[in-house]
Amino acid sequence: MSAHQSAIRWQRNPHEADVQTYSRNHQVTLNGGQQVNVSASVEFKGDSSCADPEQMLVSAVSSCHMLFFLAIADYQGYLVESYEDDPVGHLESNDRKGMEITRIELSPRIAFGGDKVPDQKVISRIHASAHRSCFIRNSITAEVTINDVEAAISGGSHL
Repeated sequence: MSAHQSAIRWQRNPHEADVQTYSRNHQVTLNGGQQVNVSASVEFKGDSSCADPEQMLVSAVSSCHMLFFLAIADYQGYLVESYEDDPVGHLESNDRKGMEITRIELSPRIAFGGDKVPDQKVISRIHASAHRSCFIRNSITAEVTINDVEAAISGGSHL
């Protein structure tokens, strides 16, 4: 249906804090030309000033969920004024003696405006539909949960 690509570029450099190893810093270029500085997570000798792949995965899940939520809400005639999330991914041991992102927790905060305002039951249904539809969530094995949703449902209020 569609193809998605990026460019990954890494060049050997000494690690800033450990001369016995190499820098994990690299650059990801997306098809729109945006460049993202990426490294391993700090726990794995990465640079804290860079994004790490685990953060990018968690962000991708949250972003995908949000985009489906917005599309479904709009289709149903609801005006979303703002949507915020601070997702958390848990890197944990798996039963194959490795590590993986086992769980991702979404904690959306949404403000609605306009004359047609959804109640909590409708908001939960929109989240459930977005959860089922999200391409990224459907592509991973991590459990994705949606924590208690905070929603300001009066015209145009923001959280």
